[in-house]
Amino acid sequence: MGAESNTDVTVDFEVDPGSYRHWKVSYDGAIARVAMDVDPNGGLRSDYELKLNSYDLGVDIELADIVRRMRFEHPEVRVVVMTSGNDKVFCAGANIQMLGSSTHGWKVNFCKFTNETRCEIEEATEASAQVYIAACNGTTAGGGYELALACKEIYLQDDGNSAVSLPEVPLLGVLPGTGGLTRLVDKRRIRRDRADVFSTTAEGMRGKRAVQWNLVDDVFPRSKFDEKIAARCEALVADAGELASGERKGVTLGKLGVESLDNGRKYSSVEVTWDDEARTATLTIEGPTAEDVALAERGAEAMHEAGDQLWALRAYRELDDALLHLRSNHPNVGLVVVRAKGDAKRVLAHDSALVKTRDHWFVREVLLHMGRVLRRMDNTSRSFFALGDAGTAFAGNLLELALASDRFYLLDDPDNVVHVGISDLSEGALPMSTGLTRIQARLYGEADKAEALVGRRDLLGPEDADDAGLVTMLLDDIDWDDDVRIAIEERVSLSPDALTGMEQNLRFVGPETPDSKIYARLSAWQNWIFIRPNATGPEGALTLYGRPERPAFDWRRV
Repeated sequence: MGAESNTDVTVDFEVDPGSYRHWKVSYDGAIARVAMDVDPNGGLRSDYELKLNSYDLGVDIELADIVRRMRFEHPEVRVVVMTSGNDKVFCAGANIQMLGSSTHGWKVNFCKFTNETRCEIEEATEASAQVYIAACNGTTAGGGYELALACKEIYLQDDGNSAVSLPEVPLLGVLPGTGGLTRLVDKRRIRRDRADVFSTTAEGMRGKRAVQWNLVDDVFPRSKFDEKIAARCEALVADAGELASGERKGVTLGKLGVESLDNGRKYSSVEVTWDDEARTATLTIEGPTAEDVALAERGAEAMHEAGDQLWALRAYRELDDALLHLRSNHPNVGLVVVRAKGDAKRVLAHDSALVKTRDHWFVREVLLHMGRVLRRMDNTSRSFFALGDAGTAFAGNLLELALASDRFYLLDDPDNVVHVGISDLSEGALPMSTGLTRIQARLYGEADKAEALVGRRDLLGPEDADDAGLVTMLLDDIDWDDDVRIAIEERVSLSPDALTGMEQNLRFVGPETPDSKIYARLSAWQNWIFIRPNATGPEGALTLYGRPERPAFDWRRV
């Protein structure tokens, strides 16, 4: 596709409402309004202009922050209206010039993060009773329609011009990148033949046909659009009943305290360091202190009062930021060594306190957030090796990090016994995108072993953990250093492309769900299509979009 622009921009994933450039958020009791009003000159890079409410990664980083803060800081909200501050365009989708001038890795990471944001919108509706509705007051194309598809309901302005469309296949030679195809057939249950027609019709559909085909829930004339949306919001609030009027005091998500190191980032409970030359990183999370456990054991109100300083919320917010930083800013890192330090008994005690109070809205949101961060790890295209050596605490929620890793090495040293423990959180509270627990995924072919672990709460020694199927390799203290070193050196010597494909296949065992299709299937195909000449070659459709030349396709099916 010719020379790609320099995309070694350092991306900061931490934003706050005072720094938003592209969204306007307002609150009216149980109803929130989120208006997309993209600053054309506010892109992460200067080589494109964000016209017509098109977006880049920076726009979506702000949206992700809005969705998360809505759940923690505004739990009183029951309906969220997604709309546009532009008079004629809801959203034109991902910025084409940004995609056309970006490196392959940048495009893929952009799509993945945007997918995760869309899934979080859906989870907010299903798990947090915040119903998102899309008020499409103008043209809704590509990623803009995919944003609407993430909402529970979609309403389109009926003005003769406004349409919904997924024009990626006919115009760009790529796929809708954020779950559009999956949501058409799996979520909105649109017939596959009609979905085929719609997805190859560049101009999209409007008016009555859009309603008949279930592409939108209804259309309203421009003169009555705001009135109809307001009436629908009031009806949804009324349906929420006492939940809408119940008092819930929001919790402010403060700024993360991050210390920048020469080769890493240090947070209060998380530290990540990297060696770009060796292509490795080390991600370390500190388990809860005795004080953290004592606070949690005082109950839900004490945890609510602690707010974003509750260990489970603070540590997982830091872990999330560290994972995103590695993803986007250190593409040469191929292997991440994972360590969980601390006291295993304290981790289990903290988990137990969370489980006992999980009916409290704040604790439930903390658990949901932990689940999202772990799924972010599942979906990160890096190899992860968890090392359980002396001083580590892979227990409870921290055991999930080992189970999310591609391998778990455990030290068998009678002088420094390392324990592994399972808590209630490993049995369904922190599911993978397939709906399986990580124990079920790890032991998918050994259901008897998985069943035997249900309800087991004692700390397991190295041999018991190995016999239970939780460990990849059990190594004694004589072999530990050499075997671990060789495993790491061998891993980083392999093709990163082959490893990404292998890991995405192996991590998602078992049943498919819409979410797993989006991550495992869509990500793989879009990854491949983005490097095909028909899309991004010198005469590819994405490369030539907006130019007078016509794309030249290699007509052979692969």
